[in-house]
Amino acid sequence: MTELIPVPSPGAPVFYGEPGNPVVVVLHDWYGRLPGVEAIAQALASQGFRVAVPDLYDGVCTTDAATAESLMKQLDVGTALALVDDAIVIAQETGVERVGLMGFSVGGWLALLHAQAGAADAVVAYYASLGEQDHGIIPCPVLLHWAERDEWAEGEEPESFVGRLKDHGTPVTEHTYLATAHSFANASVPGKLNATAAALAFARTAVFLEQHLID
Repeated sequence: MTELIPVPSPGAPVFYGEPGNPVVVVLHDWYGRLPGVEAIAQALASQGFRVAVPDLYDGVCTTDAATAESLMKQLDVGTALALVDDAIVIAQETGVERVGLMGFSVGGWLALLHAQAGAADAVVAYYASLGEQDHGIIPCPVLLHWAERDEWAEGEEPESFVGRLKDHGTPVTEHTYLATAHSFANASVPGKLNATAAALAFARTAVFLEQHLID
C-alpha cells in the first residue's frame, strides 16, 4: 500500500463536546479518520452532542482510492463494531443515555449494522445501505443521504434497502442530492466534496439527531 497518512491519537476514539450530552458515534468512510470527518464531529458537538470518532484503521488514513480500498478490505467487522461499543461505553460513563450513530459509506454500513443490536436511538448513513444477507430489524429511526450517481451491488440498491426497512416497520427518512456522486460530503479528498449538498445533509442530520436524542 502507498499514500498512508498517520492519524493523531491512533486507535482511540477522539471525543468532542461536553461530557453528559447525548453521544453520537461518527464512523469514517474507507479513506479513514481524515480531518474532514473530525470537522463534522466538531460541528455536531457545537449543536449540543458529545461526539466520538473511532479510528477503524488503527493509526492510518489516506486520500488515495486504491489504498483506501485495500484498508477497507483488511477491516475486521467484529473489531470495528467493538470499537463502536467501546466509544459508547466511554461516553455512558458520564451519564449519557441516548445514543446516535452516524457513518459515511463503509462507516454508514457499520452504523446500520450496529444499530440492529438495539443500542442506538437513531442512525444516520451517508451513501450506505445493507444487503439482504446483512439486513436485520433496525429498531430505531433511520436517516439516509444518497448521492444522485452511485454504484450498488445487487440487493444493496437504495430502493431494495428502504423497502426492507419499511417492511420491518423502521421509521425511515431519505434524501437524494442532485448533481452529487459517492463521497460528496468528504472535504479531505480532492474532487469529492459538493459543499452545497454536504451542508444541506449536515443540517438535516443535526435536526434529525436533535429530534431523537435531545427533544
